[in-house]
Amino acid sequence: MESKLSGVPETMLIPLWARAQETRQDNPIIKDEKAVEMVSAINYNFSKFNKAWMTQVGVTIRTKLIDNAVYDFLKRKPKAIIINLGAGLDTRFERLNHDSIKCWYDIDLPGSITLRRKFVTEKDNNKFIARSIFDYTWIDEINHRNRPVLIIAEGLFMYFSEDELKPFFNKLIKHFKGAEMLFEMLAPFMVGKSKRHETVSKISSQSEFKWGLKDSRIMESWNNRLKFKREWNYFDFHKDRWKWVGVIARLPFIRPKLATRIVNITFV
Repeated sequence: MESKLSGVPETMLIPLWARAQETRQDNPIIKDEKAVEMVSAINYNFSKFNKAWMTQVGVTIRTKLIDNAVYDFLKRKPKAIIINLGAGLDTRFERLNHDSIKCWYDIDLPGSITLRRKFVTEKDNNKFIARSIFDYTWIDEINHRNRPVLIIAEGLFMYFSEDELKPFFNKLIKHFKGAEMLFEMLAPFMVGKSKRHETVSKISSQSEFKWGLKDSRIMESWNNRLKFKREWNYFDFHKDRWKWVGVIARLPFIRPKLATRIVNITFV
């Protein structure tokens, strides 16, 4: 199967590769056999990522952190609606296999959803929406009926500017009162430096990193209904896998600049 993707959509192949690589490890942090299947079926030169061990470890830890947070949310709020923005070839719905997943939406650009459908079957409780996240008509298809909502944005927001993201967050806050959100915050030192990234620099149509904050709490100034809850720094987990890089990244005076993390916010 040939992959004809460029720009931001092509970046969805990087986490797919990372999850497949991790699954092949002796003691994997996560297991994703579906990712292994997809990597084997897609005609794409994944081998160009083979030396990118930091990305592979980072994506794996990111995946595990979000898996755990989603699982915890569903335990607390079993009738919740999950909205997965920029879903790409994510397999979290299948991986969690949680009985309480009543309604899960995977949203991405049409080309990405087309490729997704080749591997993942849409179900009554797992709907696909082929649309840009900035085409707000997708919101009209989310019938949350005052049910709890969790929004996920994994490996997504770093490709957009703050000027694009502020109105986007305000739109979500308006329509999903009380919702929680989990998203990746890029290490601020990487903004404007995608050409130096060990995997993004290797894709055919390079996408620039446009956003990353040292302090996630700054986002509370965007809207008085946006409240920071907590965050998880990748370098604090599976420290043995980070080698010498993790030691440096955890130094107090360097940590804020190198902190790529999962941020948890809520819309009050």
